[in-house]
Amino acid sequence: MNLFRSEEHIRNWTGFVQGTEEGITPLNDLVKLFSGSYFKKRMDPDWVSRSREYGKEMVATFREVGKTGPFWQPKKP
Repeated sequence: MNLFRSEEHIRNWTGFVQGTEEGITPLNDLVKLFSGSYFKKRMDPDWVSRSREYGKEMVATFREVGKTGPFWQPKKP
């Protein structure tokens, strides 16, 4: 994960790849995504048994912040 000051800085970065613009995510959205149970409760003894529930919550948060396009879909092996 790289943090940038602005989208302009991202686009000027030598490692920027055209076509990945959908992956540009504001910090407040990242905080929301990483503040969910999937990450916060990883050390709980029942995390594995509840991981499917936490995963559904994370997917809902992805939708909430608008991360639903092709860039965010799992790639087939």
